[in-house]
Amino acid sequence: MSSQSAGRFGLVGSGWRSEFFLRLARQLPERLSVSGVVTRSSERGAEVEAAWGVPTFRSVAEMLAAERPEFVIPSVPWQITPEVTKELVRFDVPVLAETPPAADLEGLRDLWSAVGTSGLVQVAEQYLHMPGHAARLALVREGILGEVSSVQVSSTHLYHAVSMIRHMLGAGFEETTVTARSFTGPLVDPMTRDGWTGDSSPKKAATTIATLEFAEGMGLYDFTDNQWWNPLRSRRIVIRGSMGELVDDRVVRMIDPRSPVESHLTRRQTGIDLNLEGFDLDHISFDGRVVYRNDYQGAKFSEDDLAVVSLLCQMTSWCRGEAPEPYSLADGCQDHLLSLAIEESVRTGAGVTTGREAWGR
Repeated sequence: MSSQSAGRFGLVGSGWRSEFFLRLARQLPERLSVSGVVTRSSERGAEVEAAWGVPTFRSVAEMLAAERPEFVIPSVPWQITPEVTKELVRFDVPVLAETPPAADLEGLRDLWSAVGTSGLVQVAEQYLHMPGHAARLALVREGILGEVSSVQVSSTHLYHAVSMIRHMLGAGFEETTVTARSFTGPLVDPMTRDGWTGDSSPKKAATTIATLEFAEGMGLYDFTDNQWWNPLRSRRIVIRGSMGELVDDRVVRMIDPRSPVESHLTRRQTGIDLNLEGFDLDHISFDGRVVYRNDYQGAKFSEDDLAVVSLLCQMTSWCRGEAPEPYSLADGCQDHLLSLAIEESVRTGAGVTTGREAWGR
């Protein structure tokens, strides 16, 4: 991102996710700032102003008239996101839509028909910006594993996981066959988004497993209810290629006809033991070279925070013509198309084949 000024964005909505963006801008004022927040009521607006020190407005038009931001994030419920996105495009404002950009297939098609060719809409899909995934994707694109034909993700749910699978495989928008099943078993669930529950009794938890058959290869989706928060369920990623395999941070590959070698993605984490640089991720290296570097050292961000900040800064740079698009609306629509197919296959017990939609033509 250009160092000439902080990226300036507006928000529509004032819920939990909006506060996520407000917090990151507060922690990194030299890179990000908030021009205003649209709230439904003056009472809620007063709360936001007191908590975050940013102006609030009752409408998009009012916010844009006060100070036009470089882009706006509609941080509202799924059903409302398309309408807010369309309204912003009518004002000729770049949009960073939350995931998914619409709730269902009809909504995706309608949204694409309305704004798909505007060149103004991106999607806030942050998972490939996370340090570990960014490092893995860099190795895949270097060809370290050869031609990738299989990606397994057990980490996050639906469209986020589909995004990871598609981009690690290099899959596009072609027909895809999805077969999914769900299984229920007992699981202690000690933590939620609100914190520790204090409850150690097992509850029923569903695990959904799906295969996604692309022209480029196979994706395997594996997710258990509340896997994001539950410390009893780990995250795994397996990427298999013609010349080797990556499992989490371990890589095995051939370097000559008789030499399979093992390498690792290695994190340099400061602030441990007698290191006094402050607790931060410095970089991730592979075989002695850096494949991911933290550009926001000193902010002490979590990896999810780093991903979102990276996305916001790339969005700013894209608006200024200084960087490629962060995550296209077409990709966001395709990710959710396949996540809807996973849910349909679970519901019906049958395979689902998606067609090539307008955003993939």
